[in-house]
Amino acid sequence: MKIAIVCYPTFGGSGVVATELGIALAQRGHEVHFVTYRQPVRLELLSNNIHFHEVHVQEYPLFHYQPYELALSSKLVDTVKMYGIDLLHVHYAIPHAYAGYMAKKMLEEEGIQLPMITTLHGTDITLVGKHPFYKPAVNFSINQSDVVTSVSQSLKEDTLSFFEIRKDIHVIPNFIDKRKYTRTPENCQRHLMADADERIITHISNFRKVKRVRDVVEVFYKVQQQIPSKLILVGEGPEREGVELMIEELGIVDKVIFLGNSNEIEHILCFSDLFLLPSEKESFGLAALEAMINKTPVISSNTGGIPELNVHGESGFLSDVGDIDSMVGHALTILGDDTVLQGFKERAYDRALEFDLLRILPMYEAVYESAYEMRLKKA
Repeated sequence: MKIAIVCYPTFGGSGVVATELGIALAQRGHEVHFVTYRQPVRLELLSNNIHFHEVHVQEYPLFHYQPYELALSSKLVDTVKMYGIDLLHVHYAIPHAYAGYMAKKMLEEEGIQLPMITTLHGTDITLVGKHPFYKPAVNFSINQSDVVTSVSQSLKEDTLSFFEIRKDIHVIPNFIDKRKYTRTPENCQRHLMADADERIITHISNFRKVKRVRDVVEVFYKVQQQIPSKLILVGEGPEREGVELMIEELGIVDKVIFLGNSNEIEHILCFSDLFLLPSEKESFGLAALEAMINKTPVISSNTGGIPELNVHGESGFLSDVGDIDSMVGHALTILGDDTVLQGFKERAYDRALEFDLLRILPMYEAVYESAYEMRLKKA
């Protein structure tokens, strides 16, 4: 099958999932065409089955904001016609589902039926999508999709609550490819980050307010007062400057390591002992899944789709949003004893295996087959 994938090419969860999905589909023999404004960060190698088509937005002084949706829909039309694309899979409702719908309508004028699958990832629904400026377009685009999927049951419920959706929404959780995570503790070079007697606590995000990175710092500050520890912060975003100032005021600059955006996530998590994810809202918590496949237990908030992934008392612990003391207590429970820590590490890994790529990929292929059959009936 020839599949066009539209996604954001950045470090965000939706872009990572879309890219990893495309790579896996190509390995299964499908022909995959990524259509976006830059080569996705996780797309390191093109092949006979993987293609990248860059969307160029011509700048005109007339436009205060350049019309990316128009350029994307036109590029999709050209790509579909040139390569005989069978179906379109758009990740993140804004603006991809809207641009995909416009491409579908243009192609219909030429007698080409292009089924479109829209995958909802989170803030496209819970934050941006329900804004009054965008809600009508998002509602329309979702309903015009041939198949709609969401990455968690929680996100599905939010979507049905925020919008007037007439489509069935299929829950297909995010996934991890266990084959890519093969490092052992012996080759992680842990000594580069911490002393032998120190625990390593990690947080990875885009440093937006919703991620509550300041809570991460506060939890770490209290934990390190009782257990020698280092904190590794991975990512960039608007909250970083304030977080750096907070760390300086707390006097723990020498115990915190900033790594910025990184493609070495598996290496960083390999030597981590605990992952903190105290987010205000998470549709799924892909970063937590990446931690768990690296045998790193998770202390998280109990919001959104996180409880569907992180099992309280097994792969880690859940706390109410903003409950610092609860998170500190749970962290001390895990980190305070080597045997307890090792047990949580093993159970976190076992839980992550339930979201292995080879279990989730057939769900997407079944959706593709269903959408393709719809196309044949319309043709």
